[in-house]
Amino acid sequence: MITSVSIDKREILKHYQKIAVDTHKGIQGHALIIGGSYGKIGAVCLSSKAALKTGCGLVTAFVPKCGYEIVQTFIPEVMVLTDVKKKCISNINFDFKPNAIGIGPGIGQDELTQKAFLKFLKTNETPLVIDADGLNILSQNKTWFLLLQPKTILTPHPKELERLIGKWNSEEEKFEKTISFSLQYHVIVVMKGAPTHIIDGETVYKNATGNPALATAGSGDVLTGIITSFLAQGYESVQAAILGVFLHGLTADIAVPKTGFQSFIASDIIENLGEAFLSLE
Repeated sequence: MITSVSIDKREILKHYQKIAVDTHKGIQGHALIIGGSYGKIGAVCLSSKAALKTGCGLVTAFVPKCGYEIVQTFIPEVMVLTDVKKKCISNINFDFKPNAIGIGPGIGQDELTQKAFLKFLKTNETPLVIDADGLNILSQNKTWFLLLQPKTILTPHPKELERLIGKWNSEEEKFEKTISFSLQYHVIVVMKGAPTHIIDGETVYKNATGNPALATAGSGDVLTGIITSFLAQGYESVQAAILGVFLHGLTADIAVPKTGFQSFIASDIIENLGEAFLSLE
């Protein structure tokens, strides 16, 4: 039996937790963002900054060596670890225990990266968000779906979704196939679109925020950072996805009267997160 839930402010307030007055960065969660390749380090910069701006206490970015100075310069509040390779990720190695991991933004599909991703999936037990080329690598290696931890969050745009579940001939069939996929692999699917839906087994959440301004480069990278941040702060996977999608859309609703649709870029999502949070207080 399929259940439909509208993600509006009333629904969000059931899940949203205000920051405790006595909190500190050590208990606000530590998110790890893994991604980037030569020419695509900006994706990790956007994800990492979004994670911090969503309330995460600590954020570390894991990037190829070519990304070190870029991330350090773009967002000095983020810590940086680098791969041994200069232009792509070849071996995912870190010496701390993050509370959540976001993987995929800008990561590319180099053969070394694919091998590193497989090795990572085989050992990972940390709550996970997979986006972008992380999804494309998965869709080329469908047996790897079985390596995903229960309640892993996948955030495909329509083309990435098609690669994961196959083609569909109608909206109804798209939902049927996505629900079936979610049930089979115990994953949560954030179906990015207008509007965005979140599929958690037979529960379908329909987002009520957002507008065409979000159809811009880097928008999905920001969403990955936001959702990973909520996961790191201790929210359940479906709560993190719901809150992330709602606030991501809300920033565009807040900003568009000032920017217009055409001039809104992914950085504007991050810049308007503060106002989006204040509207929930």
